[in-house]
Amino acid sequence: MRRLLQIAAREYVAYVRTVGFWLSMLALPLGMALVMGASGYMEASAPPPAIVLVDRTPGQIYQQPVTAALTTPGGLRERPRHEVVAPPVALPGDTAAIGAALKPWLAGEARLPGKRKLAAAYVIHGQGEAVAVDVWTDNPLLGATAKIRQTVADQMQQSRLVAAGISPATLAEIRALEPRITDWSPKTSQKASLLNRLPGVIGFGAAMLLWSVIFTGAGILLNGVIEEKSSKVLEVLLSSATVPEILFGKILGVAGVTFTVLGVWGGVGALLMSLFAPAQAADVGRVLLSGGLIFYFAFYLVCGYLMYASVFTAIGSFCETTREAQTLLGPIMILLTIPVIFLSQALRRPDTPALDILSWIPPFTPFMMTARAASNPPLWQVVGTGAIMLATVAVVVWIAGRAFRAGALSTGKVDLKGLVAKLRGGE
Repeated sequence: MRRLLQIAAREYVAYVRTVGFWLSMLALPLGMALVMGASGYMEASAPPPAIVLVDRTPGQIYQQPVTAALTTPGGLRERPRHEVVAPPVALPGDTAAIGAALKPWLAGEARLPGKRKLAAAYVIHGQGEAVAVDVWTDNPLLGATAKIRQTVADQMQQSRLVAAGISPATLAEIRALEPRITDWSPKTSQKASLLNRLPGVIGFGAAMLLWSVIFTGAGILLNGVIEEKSSKVLEVLLSSATVPEILFGKILGVAGVTFTVLGVWGGVGALLMSLFAPAQAADVGRVLLSGGLIFYFAFYLVCGYLMYASVFTAIGSFCETTREAQTLLGPIMILLTIPVIFLSQALRRPDTPALDILSWIPPFTPFMMTARAASNPPLWQVVGTGAIMLATVAVVVWIAGRAFRAGALSTGKVDLKGLVAKLRGGE
């Protein structure tokens, strides 16, 4: 145990004392702040896109409501989302001629006042129920088309109802009708609050945390073992310590590095939340401490991390370059992408049969059972999946130990046949 802790401390200090570790710890929050600030600045500083709207229907009944819908304020500074401008040129009646007339303006060859580019042009034409909208734009993601479609459709329906004898006042009263929705908690028979929804959100966040920890920690382990394998440091360690001591020492040391980073970020986040949203912070703490949920998360977090970290460490012991490791990591990467696909489904529909099945498959169990915590899975499922995880971790660690020893002493390129032979022989 003493040598195991020495190896763990060596691994931990080797990463923590570097400048790159502290820079990477600061990089994420600073990067997130920069991205959020840049996004807000771009939204606040960029002028709204200029749009031409031409209504050629009888009475031009769509011009005013569509213009109002497009120029509705939104965003951080409540600026108009779009700006409706007059056509820069006279638009002919023929469709092809309209395209030719607008082409230089939409392409940016000709500019509006203020050197702005014309973002799009919409021409509404037709009569009665045969109304059509011609869209001229090179930016299909502009967002105005859907708003125009909905506004024109609402206006067409209103015109039809008015023609059928329903007054505009009655239409306004009908559209104002909506039910009063109240969420009730089946557990407390009281109105549902944020506290009732938090377990699902926390479960989803804990599953994503596990995924991030595995990706971060396992990647550090893999690169560290590859570096020590190529420099023959592993052979020296094997001469002075046992395989379990080296294996668990490395896993424990890198786990300390990973959780140091997460602890700092989590502490800062908890401090900010307690200062600016104390009620929500208290609810989060209450959820984690109720029913032993924090221990539930911790169990699957430790099992999942130990299982994948052992696999990554064993793979690294067979490789002297990251290029060699990539050939062995392909199946592991595929396994790690599958839980991400189903995590959002576990948040919305935790009772889906597919999630029950995935919960019993060890590579996915930690993620699925963590995300399903909000649905209070039956006790027999918790006990059953927990027992399977313990057995799987024990088997994986045993195999990883044999693989680690065989890989650390191996030379040359690794191949699947040779890998199996070394695992069977233990050398």
